[in-house]
Amino acid sequence: MIHSKAPLRLGLAGGGTDVSPYSDIYGGAILNATISMYAYAVIEPLFGNGATSDANPESIIFNSIDREERYCCGLNRFLEYDGTLDLIKAVYNRIVKDFTKKPLSFKLSTYADAPAGSGLGTSSTLVVAIIGAFVEWLKLPLGEYDIAHLAYEIERVDLNMAGGKQDQYSATFGGFNFMEFYDKDKVVVNPLRIKREYINELQFNILLYYAGTSRLSSDIIKAQAENVANKNEKSIEAMHKLKEQAVMMKEAVLKGRLDDIGEILNFGWKHKKQMADCISNPLIDEIYETALKNGATGGKITGAGGGGFMMFYCPNGARYNVIKALQKFGGEFRRYQFTEVGLETWKI
Repeated sequence: MIHSKAPLRLGLAGGGTDVSPYSDIYGGAILNATISMYAYAVIEPLFGNGATSDANPESIIFNSIDREERYCCGLNRFLEYDGTLDLIKAVYNRIVKDFTKKPLSFKLSTYADAPAGSGLGTSSTLVVAIIGAFVEWLKLPLGEYDIAHLAYEIERVDLNMAGGKQDQYSATFGGFNFMEFYDKDKVVVNPLRIKREYINELQFNILLYYAGTSRLSSDIIKAQAENVANKNEKSIEAMHKLKEQAVMMKEAVLKGRLDDIGEILNFGWKHKKQMADCISNPLIDEIYETALKNGATGGKITGAGGGGFMMFYCPNGARYNVIKALQKFGGEFRRYQFTEVGLETWKI
């Protein structure tokens, strides 16, 4: 049995500047950190290549446990996209096309600790986990940058899904990273050496809240990309400010200026809402203002916008007042820890 897991992430600053064409024209910058919520993949070979079972020696089986979806077919070098587990099919298609050159017989089971559209990079992280399982099984010659870039190509090129580049790299590398994005899909990952006491304080002060409303991030990202392509000055200037925010956040966490974190988050949230019309809505605004009135000093949507997870910076024990105040909205608070490790694979 080949196992893998990759961590989900919190985008702390600069979110959206990793999306083309902004990153191609101006260069983007993001600071993110991985957390103890994961996407998992398990491969069971069915024939050859270390098979543990010969029950269905000429089959391909996909089982998405959390989505309660299942797909089965006979051996094939290319699986057609029909809306059922297309992400998994796309990974398989690239593995066969680029590496094995022949079909594989196996069962692949997947699970994620957060739903797609929640704003924690779930879909991209799942792709990374699946690629990692294939790398472990087939001993593919792929390093961290290779895995992250392949995951990006599968989503953005093969499936033509709108989105940025940060999620694939954060899931692969893990930890706190300052990432830079340039044209021709160039990405530079800069791991940050943050003092343990600073990380503990951030973990205590950052409250993770699930608003219970999933959204289709691709629609928001398409609107954002169109604003840049159409030279919408308001949207482009907002992205410039978010890139500045990433640098501000990096300096704050490295130097321990933790009292500034909430203000930096608030600065970013105000400008993020200028990137596209559908990033916020009346409910999100009400939740955000309620948090601020009860002691939070800043916050943001954790992904593209429109719903999903929100995070609030609550210093001096304000987290308890904020939790109490937000209970009326019926959302869910999630416990987490920051993690230092990215993609992991192993065999049993």
